[in-house]
Amino acid sequence: MNKPFLLELGLEELPARFVTPSITQLAEKVQAWLDDKGLSYGEIHSYATPRRLAILVEDLADRQPDIHDESRGPALKIAKDESGAWTKAALGFAKGQGVETSQLEIKAVNGTDYVFAKTHKKGEKTSVLLPELKELISGLTFPKSMRWNTYSLRYARPIQWLVALYGEDVIPFSINGIETGRNTTGHRFLGADFPLDNPIEYADALKRQYVIADAEERKAAIVSQLKQMEEEHSWVVPIDEALLEEVTQLVEYPTALSGSFDDSFLALPKEVLITTMREHQRYFPVEAKDGRLLPYFITVRNGNEEYIENVAKGNEKVLRARLSDAAFFYHEDQKISLQAANAKLDNIVFHEAIGTMGEKVARIGELSKWLAGEANLGAQERQTVERAAAIAKFDLVTYMVGEFPELQGRMGQEYAEKAGETPQVAKAIYEQYLPRYAGDKVPETEAGAVLALADKLDTVVSCFSIGLIPTGSQDPYALRRQATGIIHILLQTEMPLTLENMAVHALDSIAKKGFMTEKVETTKQELISFFANRLKHVMLEAGFRYDIVDAVLAAPLVDVYTMFAKARLLTERAEDREFKEVTESLSRVTNLAKKAPKGVFVSENLFENETESRLLAATLEVEFGLAEAWKVKDAYAAYQALAQCRATINTFFDHTMVMADNEATRNNRLALLDRLAKSIQSYADFQKIVFSA
Repeated sequence: MNKPFLLELGLEELPARFVTPSITQLAEKVQAWLDDKGLSYGEIHSYATPRRLAILVEDLADRQPDIHDESRGPALKIAKDESGAWTKAALGFAKGQGVETSQLEIKAVNGTDYVFAKTHKKGEKTSVLLPELKELISGLTFPKSMRWNTYSLRYARPIQWLVALYGEDVIPFSINGIETGRNTTGHRFLGADFPLDNPIEYADALKRQYVIADAEERKAAIVSQLKQMEEEHSWVVPIDEALLEEVTQLVEYPTALSGSFDDSFLALPKEVLITTMREHQRYFPVEAKDGRLLPYFITVRNGNEEYIENVAKGNEKVLRARLSDAAFFYHEDQKISLQAANAKLDNIVFHEAIGTMGEKVARIGELSKWLAGEANLGAQERQTVERAAAIAKFDLVTYMVGEFPELQGRMGQEYAEKAGETPQVAKAIYEQYLPRYAGDKVPETEAGAVLALADKLDTVVSCFSIGLIPTGSQDPYALRRQATGIIHILLQTEMPLTLENMAVHALDSIAKKGFMTEKVETTKQELISFFANRLKHVMLEAGFRYDIVDAVLAAPLVDVYTMFAKARLLTERAEDREFKEVTESLSRVTNLAKKAPKGVFVSENLFENETESRLLAATLEVEFGLAEAWKVKDAYAAYQALAQCRATINTFFDHTMVMADNEATRNNRLALLDRLAKSIQSYADFQKIVFSA
């Protein structure tokens, strides 16, 4: 008889960022365990709050199915000797199957007699298997773990109670002295401990004790309450998804409430106010319909509406103190000049083996100047880049950024403008940090894009120069994110910069600084490989097929925009019959060209038929067509230049024996193919593209 099963792990309050990954991990492990045990089950529900992780399995079978199996052993002629006695091979087979030799059967398969053994394994009762979940629970991993009392188990937080209920029966086991039972607990202040008679009643029973166990239901309740406040007060409440997720996992019974602050604080920059509310207090800011920030906030209480006015006043008092601090920092920061702030960067260590932030700013200045030239920026933009690079990091020494590191760049922009810098310089200082995370915007201005490239490139290359290279999941300096940011900037801005040239130039510059500990040439190859892998990752995330990505990346690394353009065109053509025929022709050329001897050049004097002359002419047309196409970054025109020589290639192979007996003729024909192959492979390695049958 199928019955529901409930597993609840009660804990001291988990950090909000632990909750979702932990319940996801637990659900995956439970499902994998059920599948491994061969137990049938219905729907699986996950519940999570700061104080509990729970899994409800509907219609869980009461036992494993019986297993009837028939295994084939050695051939009869091997299983028995001449006297008819069982051999060691047969005895070993019987022992391995857990049967007596008398139970072995003989059957013919394709005219040959074999020994067979039939086995029957009775399914284990589910109630006997479920205690194994103890090991599964103990094996959960967390970003940070702790030990308590004298127990050896390391866990996110101490375990307070355990529920393991199969139907009406408790499944007995214990972890760190905590025995499983049927008793769970409600809200820390509003609820009480109570017994569960049936797993199915879990979520509803907790609601009566002021716990909404379903995280999505809690999130929906918060959003609904925010929307209701919007309508009541004609407010606009911007919902930051990360903040919403965090607040959802901070409470078990959400009740939204509003408060206010003195409108004199609105003189502070909007970002300062929002960051203070969001990062320190987990408040939702409130705006007018025209986008102006209003002197109100919304917070979410872990409880009901009782004494909510007092809660609002308490939150207002705390926020007033926070904003007063922010106002003090803001005014104090403006008392120091940009030059004085910049000088303090010499006392801030970027990395003990690499140097100070002041030295990093100097490197960024050099890189920015070179990048601006390579990107063909105008004179005005170059001046903007030069000035922005010189003061790019001054805000790191300010009180405001010291209190709110996430405002780096934003406060630099604000303070730079107040100090008399141009809006363009100020904006570039802010944009140097973009994109900050996956999906973030890239710099809008050319100066900002160049500064962002220089900053990220310096971080990656300087770390590689002292052997700080990401391995596996370890990337303490977020170099993968920095490299991905570089790629997105190059893609969106279409700058004519190649990852390889940028990496090599930056490393050559750093090699002259004297702190490099790794070998220059080896590090160059590691950098090129690192950027190529990041580019592959970004292209796959963009939805391109793995084989097309491999084909494009097998060609020389040109500018990122062109690499994407080639992948996009090949993806659009991938299912066309004509494209397959073109690919086959081009691949035939590149495949044979591998046999071309080095140092041999094409000689028309050695041509023996017209198809050789036509192929040379087509090769010259391809070279010209590619050159013209890439001048305007036209991946379509470049492909067409290659595709148009398909007929000429096919005719050449139909009428010409490439591997001729005469060595000079053979080498000349291979050299001809090799010349065309170089043009083909400059676009992609078409041999890597996979076609369905």
